[in-house]
Amino acid sequence: MQSQSSSQSAWLRSYYLARAIFSIAWVAAAVLFSQQSGLVGLLLVVYPAWDAIANLADAGVNGGLKANPSQALNVVVSTVTALAVIAVISHSTYAVLAVFGVWAILSGVLQLSTGVRRWRHYGAQWAMILSGAQSALAGGYMVSRSIGTVAPTILDIAPYAGFGAFYFLLSAIWLVAVAYRSAHA
Repeated sequence: MQSQSSSQSAWLRSYYLARAIFSIAWVAAAVLFSQQSGLVGLLLVVYPAWDAIANLADAGVNGGLKANPSQALNVVVSTVTALAVIAVISHSTYAVLAVFGVWAILSGVLQLSTGVRRWRHYGAQWAMILSGAQSALAGGYMVSRSIGTVAPTILDIAPYAGFGAFYFLLSAIWLVAVAYRSAHA
């Protein structure tokens, strides 16, 4: 059992690091290409699609979707979000921001739920719990901005992804430290 827990913890460290790297790259691309509508559209679809794929992979390693209902639901929510962005992207940047806001709220609550569930087995989930709560708050902010008068851009979403990168990186580092302490105790 210890070996299985150790390998799942190693997976979680790698998973969090991969999520951080992806989010950092996404933010850099969003800033670099913020004036190129074709690339912006692609980035806006890729972000929730990646979240769906990442949650699917993580759930698969940790017992499957049935054993991880919050992640199963997050796969569905993120997939629907990617499709919704495709549907509204040519119509309104306000609608895109609203879609991202609703997604941030839902995925934040689901991430928080996953973090709370994992706390017992792996510890070091406080950053994921904070990230989920902050995601839900950021989603509310995005929804409120989507009904404003200033036209939203991808740069209104980039800070959300940046904070996500920070929390994923922090979680990966924390799990590395916990593993190091356990190995040298």
